[in-house]
Amino acid sequence: MVYTIVVHFRAKDEPGAIEKLTKKLQEASQVYSQDKETISWFIMRDHRDPRAFTIVERYDNEDSQKYHLENPYWKTFDPYVKPLLDGDMDLRRYHEIDTSEKVTVEDEKFLEETVKGYQRDCKGA
Repeated sequence: MVYTIVVHFRAKDEPGAIEKLTKKLQEASQVYSQDKETISWFIMRDHRDPRAFTIVERYDNEDSQKYHLENPYWKTFDPYVKPLLDGDMDLRRYHEIDTSEKVTVEDEKFLEETVKGYQRDCKGA
């Protein structure tokens, strides 16, 4: 089962903090994306607040995070990042819900005619 960590945080309102944080996060993504059993390691910045960032880490399973934590790079991350933050990181852990099996809650006719028709129209546009 895919194990996901989502981390929200804000950069300090200081000159250079956003740029330094962005570069460290870019580097971290490039490093961590290569770790064993890491599916993805995304970084994002809020579309309205340039100081607000989110990291989404996806692993094969919960135990896969050990490769991330054992990576020597991890020891450089917090000491560099934490002084650039305005407050604490908000870290949340999730098990992704499997969506590979077909599930129908809405009326099948509605899904087939209305929703899929809309999706076809959008793709053709």
